[in-house]
Amino acid sequence: MEDLSNYRQVYQKDSLLESHANKDPMMQFRKWFVEAEQSKTQNEVNAMHLSTIGLDGFPKTRVVLLKSYDEQGFVFYTNYESEKSKAILDNSHVCLSFFWPGMERQVIIKGLAEKVSELQSDNYFDSRPLGSRLGAIASEQSKVIANYQVLEQRLKQLQALPEDSIKRPSNWGGFLVRPVTMEFWQGRPNRLHDRLLYTIDQPNWQWIIERLAP
Repeated sequence: MEDLSNYRQVYQKDSLLESHANKDPMMQFRKWFVEAEQSKTQNEVNAMHLSTIGLDGFPKTRVVLLKSYDEQGFVFYTNYESEKSKAILDNSHVCLSFFWPGMERQVIIKGLAEKVSELQSDNYFDSRPLGSRLGAIASEQSKVIANYQVLEQRLKQLQALPEDSIKRPSNWGGFLVRPVTMEFWQGRPNRLHDRLLYTIDQPNWQWIIERLAP
């Protein structure tokens, strides 16, 4: 057995007190996201873990990229016939998490996922570089393929087409995750980390803030 017991990290860069936290978790997220961007400590600040419950009953987590967020929630894009999409369409309960180690911060979001509008998916797809658009069409995401050459051949065929003929396929688009809870974690010394949990009070549609023991 590989012994990792000596791996240690002292967390002491910041704190998260109720008196300094925004009452709106989306505004608190925006503050932390901007600070993570400005810190230059992470290459892809918008990288987030997406956890779903698969059709086989197992949870699965993978990294996807956040492409937009607002008061409604968090948006990412994918192939609707992929493993993750089939899981979401079967069970819309998902979890997102961001980890910014340079800031010693983590955000965990539980929410309900739904497809964005076709217009929104069209607009985002058209904004992507040509190579990314072609790649989305060439790859039948999550399906078994014989080898990498299969993808290269599909891409080569698509590259021969006029660019204005490259349109978003109907099986590709975005998901919006509407948060139900949002937890903000700030590393602190002696493992006494700050954890503030925002929970939506559905009858009043207001956020309740509670402190959790680390």
